[in-house]
Amino acid sequence: MQIITTHINADFDAFASMVAARKIYPEASLVFSGSQERNLRDFIEVFQPPGIRRIKDISIKDITRLVIVDTKQAGRIGPLSQALSNSNISVHIYDHHPVEAGDIRGEIEVVEEVGATATIFTELLKDKKIQPSPIEATLLALGIYEETGSLLFPSTSERDVLAVAHLIKKGANLNIVSNYLSMDLSIEELELLNELIKSSSEILLHGIRLTITRASRDSYFGDAAHLAHKILDMEDVDAVALLLDMGGKILIVLRSRAPELNVAELAKEFGGGGHPAAASATIREASLDVVADTIKALLPKHVKQGKTASDILTSPVISIESTGTIKEAETTMTRFGVNVLPVLKSGKYIGQISREVVEKAIFHGFKQNRCTDFATSDALTVGADTPIREIEALMIEHNQRFLPVMKDGNIIGAITRTDLLRVMYEDLLRKRHLDREDMTERTSPGRNLSSWLKEKFPREGYEALRTAGEIADKTGYNAYLVGGSVRDLLLGEGSLDLDIVIEGDGIRFARELCEELGGKMRQHERFGTATISLENLKIDIATARTEYYESPAALPTVQTSSIKKDLYRRDFTINTLAIKLNHKDFGQLIDFFGGQRDIREKTIRVLHNLSCVEDPTRAFRAVRFAERFGFRISKHTENLIKSAIQMDLFKRLSGFRLYEELVLAFKETNPSKTLQRLSKLKLLTVIHPALEFSERLEEKFKSIGETLAWYNLLYLDEKADMAVLHLMTLLSELGDADKKETLDRLAAPPKTRSLILKSSAGSSYILSRLPLKDPAELYHLLWGHDIETLLFTMAVTSDARKKKNISHYIVELKKIRPALKGSGLRKLGIPQGPVYSKIFGALLDERLRGRLKTEEDERKYVIKHFVKAGEVR
Repeated sequence: MQIITTHINADFDAFASMVAARKIYPEASLVFSGSQERNLRDFIEVFQPPGIRRIKDISIKDITRLVIVDTKQAGRIGPLSQALSNSNISVHIYDHHPVEAGDIRGEIEVVEEVGATATIFTELLKDKKIQPSPIEATLLALGIYEETGSLLFPSTSERDVLAVAHLIKKGANLNIVSNYLSMDLSIEELELLNELIKSSSEILLHGIRLTITRASRDSYFGDAAHLAHKILDMEDVDAVALLLDMGGKILIVLRSRAPELNVAELAKEFGGGGHPAAASATIREASLDVVADTIKALLPKHVKQGKTASDILTSPVISIESTGTIKEAETTMTRFGVNVLPVLKSGKYIGQISREVVEKAIFHGFKQNRCTDFATSDALTVGADTPIREIEALMIEHNQRFLPVMKDGNIIGAITRTDLLRVMYEDLLRKRHLDREDMTERTSPGRNLSSWLKEKFPREGYEALRTAGEIADKTGYNAYLVGGSVRDLLLGEGSLDLDIVIEGDGIRFARELCEELGGKMRQHERFGTATISLENLKIDIATARTEYYESPAALPTVQTSSIKKDLYRRDFTINTLAIKLNHKDFGQLIDFFGGQRDIREKTIRVLHNLSCVEDPTRAFRAVRFAERFGFRISKHTENLIKSAIQMDLFKRLSGFRLYEELVLAFKETNPSKTLQRLSKLKLLTVIHPALEFSERLEEKFKSIGETLAWYNLLYLDEKADMAVLHLMTLLSELGDADKKETLDRLAAPPKTRSLILKSSAGSSYILSRLPLKDPAELYHLLWGHDIETLLFTMAVTSDARKKKNISHYIVELKKIRPALKGSGLRKLGIPQGPVYSKIFGALLDERLRGRLKTEEDERKYVIKHFVKAGEVR
């Protein structure tokens, strides 16, 4: 006997999956393990699908195959669980709920975390090319729509949407779906909802608000689950426990939108189950008060600790000693870009002072007064374990923008209004309270990317990040993956170069990580950085730091700081993303400055208005990143670059920094497009006033690109310096004096400088002598010139014969050498001396001209032209 069944109190998803399963198991019968929801009973009564048998009409001990859909818990299939002990039973499971300990195990298990089990069966039927009838397609659509809240629940996946589209194509009737999923409440349901709301009592635990509602009916009521959703929305709480006594049988409906509370685990305490966000159970012989008290007692076990001050604080905090003056406070605030300073006395917190107070004090002539004269000494403080909800209330009710986090009288961090707003916004997104009519795409700033790390990063890199998180926990530090590797991850790429920032002692952390990974380490104590080298992986470790600039274009002064300040010192928003590595929050994305938004919108944007003043090289980097990723530079960033040029700030830059930026741009981008954009922004003129990207220069770069592509395909041992070749091309339109002036401005390395200055004269001389027919003459013309000069010369000439001459030399002539060596000449009785040079020169020329092929040919040539001719004495 083959049976297809599902959980007690079956819904549309359960029954649709049963009907679809029978198309895969046509010999099986459909048997409900218990009751059905009211809407499903109404559907069955109207459409009367065939093949349904009553449980009392079958012999459980005769079941040889049990197909279970939409559950895998023995306690949820009623009396049919007895069949699991049959000696010859074969169990097949199809479910979309997460795998848990104690689940039924089957010979076949198809368990996938999508929005509905009906989605899994829709895909199976499609793969097996089994066509559902229109009513079967409608039933499957009902299952998906019901289980996903009409595709609005957070559990909805792309696969659910695609499955519905396929079912509509197969004839699913959405009018029927709409009729059976209508959320309009009947008089009885309104009365019940009113009773539930009046009876509600709220519990606050670890910042999670749960309401318990209860009501009684003399007989079976039917589906009450949708009332729990109504209460969840109406009461604006994090979770609901709906208790309904129906003549001695109590239905428990649990709903949660807080990740800290997994209601599936709570439902298991009562023999039920479900999703982390939606679950239910049914019990007998208990009172509503006893069940409510039991839920209250169980909550501490199932509600995880929510976010506390320690999860969002910024540390270390920029502060000022009580002896510091108002003027010193203003300087510190400006230098580090903060608006509030904690005031310390002998290291202990005694109050705080704001920028507003400092500015007014200076205005009134008190700049030499001590900070303590104007500091707020009664400002509120919190501890590291203070819940976020309590912090939210304190900051809003007391209008306090800066909240110190204390431990034993010491300030260990601080929470700002921005920190609080970020948490509140994440909470808003999580609760799905955004206007559903607003179709603007939003990305959660706090989403978890652990699965992305595992998928995109090499295994060695992923394991190294996991290990880094474990060591961070052991040392009490916070560890973050930062910068380009996070940006590239969001662009769909992995990385073999990892940058980790530590809130703590970066050197100590690096030593422990290196020992654990078995790599080699170089450290820089002065900067708090280290590099760990593994076989196929490089990890850069840095202590979180902030920086300030004493003057425009100066090198920054760096100090230890927090991850937020560390990210703020970076160049563009797309490079300010970080991923937490500690075990508790592994994979949590941190986005303080809108980096995700700008990656999505393909925009290069600076973090603040003085960005290009403090470091003008960011203008060149903006172009480099824009070209590398195909992004645009934001209008505001372009305006800031133009302002930096107008203020003549680039003159303050060292030539070496300009040179490095140019070289990096040429190495990783399309030089022609890069130079076009640099020219448009007037950035070429900061290198030399006469530099411009003309059509003639554009043609040269195009030809250089084609020549380099040809040369790279030769796979020769000698590699051309691509950056130097492009710089050579860029300066080729300048006169000799301007070239020298530009190379001086760029502080180009001596070898590069010499090569570029020689290349112009060398290239002109070569082209004046070409083309040549004699291979030996061609060889001696080109021999000794750097490969960059030869490739440049080949690229700039339009004469095909001259191009062919140079390519012939590079590919063939350059590697030709005589086969005879000095020992061979001595064997011929030729004494060593100046004649050797003459002989080898003659042999090389004859080899180049193709007249000598072998060593024996060379030996005969030497005997004839040197020994017998009397050239040798």
